[in-house]
Amino acid sequence: MTGYATSTQETEAGTITIEIKSVNSRFLDLQFRINDEFRALESHFREAISKRITRGKIECRFSFGKKTTDTQQKSLNSGVLQQLEEFQAAISARFPNASALTSAEILRWPGVIEESEINAEHLQSAIQATMQQTLDAFVVSREREGAALGQVLLSKITAMEEIVTRITPLMPQILQQFQQKATARLEEALGLAGANAGNPASQVSTTQTITREEALDRIRQEVTVYGIRVDVAEELARLSAHLTETRHLLKKGGQLGKRLDFMMQELNREANTLGSKAALKELADASMDLKLLIEQMREQVQNLE
Repeated sequence: MTGYATSTQETEAGTITIEIKSVNSRFLDLQFRINDEFRALESHFREAISKRITRGKIECRFSFGKKTTDTQQKSLNSGVLQQLEEFQAAISARFPNASALTSAEILRWPGVIEESEINAEHLQSAIQATMQQTLDAFVVSREREGAALGQVLLSKITAMEEIVTRITPLMPQILQQFQQKATARLEEALGLAGANAGNPASQVSTTQTITREEALDRIRQEVTVYGIRVDVAEELARLSAHLTETRHLLKKGGQLGKRLDFMMQELNREANTLGSKAALKELADASMDLKLLIEQMREQVQNLE
């Protein structure tokens, strides 16, 4: 899922800014943009994000703007001044006519003016707090998108449930149509159609050894075999069960992306089997419609956390 969050925190040392954004991806792909002096933070950031995010191509940016030190935060380095004093005394003793250092020259001497050091512990704590704040906002933004995406997926499930409900009563019709066609073909082949129309039984060829009862028995066998071959009751039952479970997962929420991936595979398997057994145009069309809806769901499910 996509998401975005940014947080800024002012500290005594400077300004901390953390930005996290993501785009869709089936797997977790982390990228970091961090100042070189803070590169050691990457492992901490990676661990914090991985604990809460499992999918998405995520970019994390960290920047630190150091405060400009004012005069109250500066002080004279007494150690360096002591050395300068000793140097000055030694030079004056050796070269009595040498000019003494001026105040301006002393202040420009490297290390004479020292800035207060950054409290590393306090800065680390502030960075961690800012990261958690940013992560919280980032997760919330992804949850909002996930909720909207969940409604879209639920609408697809409803559409598939309507298809299953529509085609379930077609099985008796399929078997009845096949029985009628099989009866007509066998009667025509055996010359029984004319007998049904009132022709005397003597008109049937004397070489014909199959009686009407035997023909009807064969028709019943053919219908039974055909019914077993085209029966999609199990597929429809499994489709209904998978759809119910998928709806339950979406309403339950949480990290369910991988579980929904599995459900899409199962739904697609049943839809394919339904299409391979289709004995009516309505069943074939239903199979295509189901596979289209499943594919649309699969594309969206791969973006879910």
